[in-house]
Amino acid sequence: MLKVHTPSDIYAPIGPYAQAVEATSVQRLLFISGTMGLTPEGNLAGDFEAQAHRVWSNIDATLAAAGMGRQNLARLTVWLASASDWRRGAEIRQDYLGDHKVAMSVVQAGLVNPDWLIEIDAIAVE
Repeated sequence: MLKVHTPSDIYAPIGPYAQAVEATSVQRLLFISGTMGLTPEGNLAGDFEAQAHRVWSNIDATLAAAGMGRQNLARLTVWLASASDWRRGAEIRQDYLGDHKVAMSVVQAGLVNPDWLIEIDAIAVE
């Protein structure tokens, strides 16, 4: 269903992601809105690491609600309040994704709430 492309005539990925992901047979697309480190009660998880884990728990729950899993993820955009969290965020992401590669961007930006340290939006396919 998902085919990874890494063209040999451009730069190699600088991390465990794909330059491009092709959905070869799509029945459904799931667009996941920006997801923050909020608990089901609406409370913000603590530090960056806690927020990042909560973001991934929220993404897992959203995928499950659609009858999908992490293997359906094709595209991520990771929004970080601080560039200094880039490496730890990548480690946590890979803990969740394992060998599954997605097309992605990581952007440092001022998030709407100054207490939010990470936000991720995603596209999943089936």
